[in-house]
Amino acid sequence: MLPSLQRWWGVILIVVAVSATIWLAATQQLVLYIHPRYVVFTVVMAVIALVLGVLSVAVRPRSSDEAAPKRVWSKAVGGAALVLSGVVAISLVVVPPATLSSATASQRDIVGSTVGSDSQNADEVASADQSLISSFTVVDWASLLRQTSDPSFYADKTANVVGFITASDDDPDNIFYLSRFTVTCCAVDAQPTGVAVYAPRWADDLEVDSWVEITGTFETNPSARSDMPLVLVPQQMSVVERPSEPYLY
Repeated sequence: MLPSLQRWWGVILIVVAVSATIWLAATQQLVLYIHPRYVVFTVVMAVIALVLGVLSVAVRPRSSDEAAPKRVWSKAVGGAALVLSGVVAISLVVVPPATLSSATASQRDIVGSTVGSDSQNADEVASADQSLISSFTVVDWASLLRQTSDPSFYADKTANVVGFITASDDDPDNIFYLSRFTVTCCAVDAQPTGVAVYAPRWADDLEVDSWVEITGTFETNPSARSDMPLVLVPQQMSVVERPSEPYLY
């Protein structure tokens, strides 16, 4: 005798969820949802869930002489859950996952964010060589800017950073924020951080959410409409592809 339909619902739901999870991991897209440190754990748990699901079908319960009560509503709910889970799983595989964007970043405090506040120490960076400084990310520079706005500190330090564009509220014609999201556990807890970039009429050539790479230096803000003491003034700026791992950790 085949297992009951209700048991098959559970197995199918497990297979659907596991298949979507393993597919995202195999295509290196799972990092768009969770921190890389949890990828192996998630895949292992998915495989365990699949094994348990198969065993639940293979090991049949003892037959009962008592007829099970008919529950039409239970079948209807189970069927709806199965369809919904299938749609979600297929969408995860077929539809490319979208990263968090400027729409989310603009709803949170980019400049005031304390994300990465201890990533770099200003006293140690003061005497660092350019080879180390060139490896700094947006989070590192944002951390330093929160510690000091003394122009002399940045006089001989060239930044090379990659991020996406978020328009400035104070002076959107001349300033945008080069932004990145940092993830602690998963995309749900992602926090934006960024540095202000002074690029007059930037919107003529660039679009919000575009990923750009900028090489430049931090200088006194020439904008009268912005209260940011220092801004990144580009020496070179170019549009780039979104990184395979768009979040910083």
